[in-house]
Amino acid sequence: MKCLSINSLGRLASNRTWTCSNCRTQLLVAQVKTSQRSLARQYSTGFSRYSRRLPKSPRRKVAVLTATATAATGAGLLAFTDEIKHGYDATERAGRVATTLTICINDYRTTLNKRDQTEDPTEQDTILRSCHKRCAERTLKVLEKNGGIFIKLGQHLSAMTYLLPREWTDTFIPLQDKCPVSSFESIEEMFRSDTGEELKDYFSEFSEQPLGAASLAQVHLATIKESGQKVAVKVQHPGLAQWAPLDLALTRFTFTTLKKFFPEYDLEWLSSEMDVSLPQELDFQLEAANAIRTKEYFAQLPEIPLVIPDVIWAKKRILVMANESGHRLDDLEYLDSNHIDRDEVSATLARIFNEMIFGKNAPLHCDPHGGNLAIRKATRRRHPNFEIIIYDHGLYRDIPESLRRSYAKMWLAVIDGDMPAMKRYAHEVAGITDEQFPLFASAITGRDYTVVKSSILKSRSEEEKKTMSHALQEGLLSDLVTMLGQVPRIILLILKTNDLTRSLDENLHTRQGPMRSFMILARYCARTVFREQLEEIRERPGSLLWPGNALRFIAACLGYLRVELKLEAFELWLSVKRMVGMNTVHYASAVSL
Repeated sequence: MKCLSINSLGRLASNRTWTCSNCRTQLLVAQVKTSQRSLARQYSTGFSRYSRRLPKSPRRKVAVLTATATAATGAGLLAFTDEIKHGYDATERAGRVATTLTICINDYRTTLNKRDQTEDPTEQDTILRSCHKRCAERTLKVLEKNGGIFIKLGQHLSAMTYLLPREWTDTFIPLQDKCPVSSFESIEEMFRSDTGEELKDYFSEFSEQPLGAASLAQVHLATIKESGQKVAVKVQHPGLAQWAPLDLALTRFTFTTLKKFFPEYDLEWLSSEMDVSLPQELDFQLEAANAIRTKEYFAQLPEIPLVIPDVIWAKKRILVMANESGHRLDDLEYLDSNHIDRDEVSATLARIFNEMIFGKNAPLHCDPHGGNLAIRKATRRRHPNFEIIIYDHGLYRDIPESLRRSYAKMWLAVIDGDMPAMKRYAHEVAGITDEQFPLFASAITGRDYTVVKSSILKSRSEEEKKTMSHALQEGLLSDLVTMLGQVPRIILLILKTNDLTRSLDENLHTRQGPMRSFMILARYCARTVFREQLEEIRERPGSLLWPGNALRFIAACLGYLRVELKLEAFELWLSVKRMVGMNTVHYASAVSL
């Protein structure tokens, strides 16, 4: 098998097809009819020859006719067995969703009526929280039972702490590590079907038990027969593709139905995003192209200790990459035992994903949850003494340059506490009105609006988390859902990336809290704005030495240096605090940029 170049991967990915279940059923029925006609001809011909050799006995004639009819019927039943089973499974799959949806809608309507009958705020809160928990647990069972895309949906929902009540997000957390495992026999059959070869033809060793399993795929360790190279083979769950159209339709049906009963909670944008992103995540040739592009981009930034496994070759449902092993980022025991500084890990994560968001022509990884990243102790570098590995490259987006620049200016205004500028650039980024701004500011930062107005450099306290959760209970949730349905889809993915990286950072329990991460963010934003200013100066008539252009250039440089020097001084102050063993989490006064 030949290693596909990034150009060929791109061409292959762009030619992918997505056949609906009705079309596949029609094709299967046509094939079965053809087979039945062929079988009928064969049996008819055979019987004619047989009848010439034997005397025409009525009993024998009846016996032969009976045997022929039985064989034809059996062939037809065998041909339709898979379709019958598929239809039964599909009905059962859809039935679980519809039944649970009906029960949950009825539970919420009953609960809301019951809540309105009491005036005690504490009792109202308890009643609603209990309903959240009941419905979340029912939904969890359906997601686990249906598996595949539903597991993926649950993982996404578990990270949406800025949108969903804690009862829902906490209940779905087990889905991050609870994924189905496909049998080795089904993997062998899929490999044979997709490549025309047996596993043993290409691999001298192939572990029957997967190294890890995710919602859409699982990974096996193997050894390439020709080269002896150890590789990680990512294989899609064989039954996933056949259920994808139905599961997406069920997801659309669920959110559309919820909107009909609760118009203020419009989550149809979530199913719309899945309709776009899922076919991309199921195309491993596109994932290979994303991995190659990301590796080439970060090869220009050797100071960032990021490892992207080499792509060996890729098919639609099979991806072979170099084996790069590591530990989970939240394995604090591993970090501490290997003298890996948690604060440095947090800073490195901030640099990686800010580079993806603000780097010129950088690819943005939109699914950086804990299962897609790993860390290991570095053997070739001293500072930092670790490397971050990114495994899954199925979901990527490109941010338009104009949006990137407005987004950078908005974050500089947030860090600087400049409310008028925040509102102006929030409108440029996502069309946010003044009324929607407090909600948007909380969603983009993951912080309470009162904190955004004062200083987002402070760590999130338990009290702040409770305040935000209570605000959602009090009716802000419907406003937030409505607002998110209006913003551009790329902003939703940036929100998702921000929320996942923020969760990873909090799990590290750093001494500095979010301060250093925000300082790194500010540096990338300042560079983005400075780059824009330089491009504007170059587009002006005349050379850089012209008085007007020269003054603009000096002003841009001074503005950029002002931010850089303040950030360097602040990071130096944090480093000194860390070196003397002082906890810097509580030193959270904002730095005026």
